Amino acid sequence: MRRRARPVSVIRMTTTRRERRQGPSLVRGDLVPDSTYDQRLLDRRGPADWLHMDPWRVLRIQAEFVEGFGALAELPPAVTVFGSARTKPGAAPYETGIQLGAALADAGYAVITGGGPGCMEAANKGALDAGGISVGLGIELPHEQKMNDYVNLGVEFRYFFVRKTMFVKYSCGFVTLPGGFGTLDELFEALTLVQTKKVTMFPVILMGTDYWRPLIDWIQGTLVERGTVSPADVELIRLTDDVDEAVRIIVEADKHRTDATDREERSQEGTVGDAQ
Repeated sequence: MRRRARPVSVIRMTTTRRERRQGPSLVRGDLVPDSTYDQRLLDRRGPADWLHMDPWRVLRIQAEFVEGFGALAELPPAVTVFGSARTKPGAAPYETGIQLGAALADAGYAVITGGGPGCMEAANKGALDAGGISVGLGIELPHEQKMNDYVNLGVEFRYFFVRKTMFVKYSCGFVTLPGGFGTLDELFEALTLVQTKKVTMFPVILMGTDYWRPLIDWIQGTLVERGTVSPADVELIRLTDDVDEAVRIIVEADKHRTDATDREERSQEGTVGDAQ
């Protein structure tokens, strides 16, 4: 006589394992290291044998550049949107992010963010809901942060400086929503690149006059007054609350850049024709 099988009890896991993305890889649980690739690259402490590993790191960094270039090279014109990861849905900057992402998509631009929650998620959501291309460039962090659900092209990076290169290379402008240290880092790096003419005809827009006005006042009242920046440098920053105005600034700068490129190409063709 066949014995009846005993019921098998299923034990469900009630705890969530740690998880971290490392470039294209995903590690969980005990495999999550105590430090990130950036930390290990920049840490000069410890035994000298770490120094002999730097040439191998160069190859990994090179591969990350190649992967980023390959993933993003065929994007249409794009705009990068920065802002706090801590902004909650329903907050004013979050709603502005949704409107901005949708307006940029409607104007024909892909929207690039850091791929995280908060303002980044909002801009990605707006772009995706409007039928646009929504891009997230993630980064390995000591704490878990997943790519938000509104990204339809996501690239994960180990190193901040590689990721920052992608933000600039594949964007024709930055729009900055209210944010913290990370947002300020990206803002001032963009301003430095524009100020030193490493990038040209590249608008940097701050959205949220109540939030950003004290920063502009400090730049004008302290930096300009003490001669550490020029009055013209302040003009590199555009401040607005109006999504339509932000998009208009991007579109106009993009048109000026395209016209300048066309003039340069015609000039070069004329020079070649004269030489022949």
